[in-house]
Amino acid sequence: MNDTFSSLELESSLVEGIDSLGFEKMTPVQSEAIPSALSGRDIIACAQTGTGKTAAYLIPTLQHILKNKTEGHSCLILVPTRELAVQIDQQITGLGYFTGLSSFPIYGGNNSENFSAQKKALDNKSEFIVATPGRLIMLMKLGRAHFNAIDHFILDEADKMLEMGFIEDITYIEKQLPEKKQTMMFSATMPPKIRHLAKKILHNPIEVNIAVSKLAGGISEEFYLVGEPGKIPLLEHLVTKREEIGRMIIFTGRKDSADQIKRNLSRRGIKAKTLHSGKEQEEREKTLMDFKNKKLQFLVATNVVSRGIDIEGISHVLNYDVPQDPEDYIHRAGRTARADKTGKAITFINQEDQKNILKLENLNGKKTEFMSLPEDLKQFQMEWSAREKKPFRGKGKKNFRKKPFRKKR
Repeated sequence: MNDTFSSLELESSLVEGIDSLGFEKMTPVQSEAIPSALSGRDIIACAQTGTGKTAAYLIPTLQHILKNKTEGHSCLILVPTRELAVQIDQQITGLGYFTGLSSFPIYGGNNSENFSAQKKALDNKSEFIVATPGRLIMLMKLGRAHFNAIDHFILDEADKMLEMGFIEDITYIEKQLPEKKQTMMFSATMPPKIRHLAKKILHNPIEVNIAVSKLAGGISEEFYLVGEPGKIPLLEHLVTKREEIGRMIIFTGRKDSADQIKRNLSRRGIKAKTLHSGKEQEEREKTLMDFKNKKLQFLVATNVVSRGIDIEGISHVLNYDVPQDPEDYIHRAGRTARADKTGKAITFINQEDQKNILKLENLNGKKTEFMSLPEDLKQFQMEWSAREKKPFRGKGKKNFRKKPFRKKR
């Protein structure tokens, strides 16, 4: 099978955009999804992060719109977060640069100027609308969003949207769209709720499954058993004394924790910025742009950037705490080793996090091996444990598992 983009017989203006981005060979999800999408079939696709699924639905949709141009919005793309909405809008701009087609992102926030711009974009009938469900429904109920000409309906990161409680919003939006349309659903995982939703809104879909819930091959992993007070000293040791770091995302589960990590790093002369839902949208966009443009080396973030954010050159991801859902670990780690590059995922594990590591072992089907702490931190941890009377289970060769680890068959 010919898996080059040149084999697809696309419009010349779209080919120019693809060539300008340096795309030549299709990824597995693209080679499986694009031909079916070009034929007009509905698709449900499950592929791990970083496999090129955005282009897998954008390229055939751009081709359809170029060949069948109609007035009004032609494609509606629903996404879980504003960051992903902005990123997909940028990818449409890149792929469609020579086509004359336009896109606009619709997402929430308190910026009145942004809200006015979104209303204006809906009036101007951009061919692509990329939206988060909540803000889109608000505009629909205000009578500012009309989608009677939609030919393509796409759900990206569908599992995350359901996890965030958007299923009723998605159902409401889908019912306002024309019955006859192409629907494509892309997701990193395929839980029962996703399949139930797919049965409701997709018609005789092609199913694509590519390497679900596994780390990319270029990611190496390191795990450290470390008490909470030892995390910042260990992080400082890694970034100043041991690791060769290009750019690093430090993930934590809470926004107050992200702010505290940033303050602790600043006291040690390590410049970092935070990215979480407590920040104003303008500040979030500037921080993400600075990180993308290599003006910022360390980004402390919550799961708001664990999915869908495609930034090249992230050499390290560090889990300051272990996510409760092992799928989130996969997505966090997937921010590195993009586009066949290599990267490292480092994880700190305290007493409370150990149960979540067991969940990760069950997902990966392999036992976690722990790195040795630096000598000065070993002493620090022993003194802290003795002072606080909190012996750290798992220290040295002792293990915290009550039952032997068994590989999945």
